[in-house]
Amino acid sequence: IAEDLVPFVKELSVIVARNENGDTAVYPTVECEFNDANLVEFLFSPADISTETEEKAKNLAIDVISKLDMVGLLAVELFLLKNGELLVNEIAPRPHNSGHHTIEIARCSQFEQHLRAILNLPLGDTTLHSAGAMLNLIGEKNYEGPVHYQGIEKIMALPGVHPHLYGKTQTKPFRKMGHITISAPDITEVRTLAQKVKNSIKVISK
Repeated sequence: IAEDLVPFVKELSVIVARNENGDTAVYPTVECEFNDANLVEFLFSPADISTETEEKAKNLAIDVISKLDMVGLLAVELFLLKNGELLVNEIAPRPHNSGHHTIEIARCSQFEQHLRAILNLPLGDTTLHSAGAMLNLIGEKNYEGPVHYQGIEKIMALPGVHPHLYGKTQTKPFRKMGHITISAPDITEVRTLAQKVKNSIKVISK
């Protein structure tokens, strides 16, 4: 409903952590791209936004988790409007889809960060050591039954490509079956590689 009413130009997401001491750490903003079924298809980090918008997004995420007095990890999903304003669309208090790439491209992954936060330990370094993307693995249309990942060997031969399968034995149209993280030195190379991966793997049934 909100998406139909808000004239946004991009959907963004920020992962932020907070421990019991009130210390916070925030990851670089990610940019979301959706498929025809309105499911997240790609996430790219760093997002293609201005430095000013990046800082506003990070500060907004810190503000949200601090005002909630929350300990742990929080995903803050945002609408970027044409005038540069940011609106909070949704929040999720847990390790999140929009932080999966951090296990391959950040100095401290969102999973380690969550444990650090809830154990009131020093929060980890959120710096990215490369650019990255995440591609959701979604069941193809017209396929239902025992899952088969067509082309997975092909993508595993590519440098910087890391499949993460969820162990689900049955696929059906648009069911989320896993994700793939992709890393490369810069975001242009990441986008090219991500599209190649998308075109090379299909989640079908045997």
